[in-house]
Amino acid sequence: MAYTTKAISKGGRAGRSAIEGGTLALAMSFPKELGGDGDAHNPEQLFAIGWAACFNQAVIVLAKKHGIDPAAAQVGVAVTLNINDGAFSLAADITLKVPGADKAAVQALLADAHSICPYSKATNGNVPVTLTVL
Repeated sequence: MAYTTKAISKGGRAGRSAIEGGTLALAMSFPKELGGDGDAHNPEQLFAIGWAACFNQAVIVLAKKHGIDPAAAQVGVAVTLNINDGAFSLAADITLKVPGADKAAVQALLADAHSICPYSKATNGNVPVTLTVL
């Protein structure tokens, strides 16, 4: 085991979530699109932030292999919460932008990063993901 962290939540989407030890604590709320006031954070935002940071690190690790300077790489992750017949599911769109880089090389890097990113691996087969080079 390399690392473990623990989060605690009380009140769900209308409560408070924190990292054990108090290094990060956030108020939570339903997004306006789900009838909430949207004045705080929601789980989908936190998932998107975590996945974007993790994926960007995978890009950094693999960029040299693809002849790309990782300093210019920008990863975007959009997480969608779907509701179908009362059942909830997630979908994700991951984008990679590297200004000035060869599009084919960026596409290869994007696919390669998706194969090693722990978030991508954890959601594989469970969350539909679209990969796009910008």
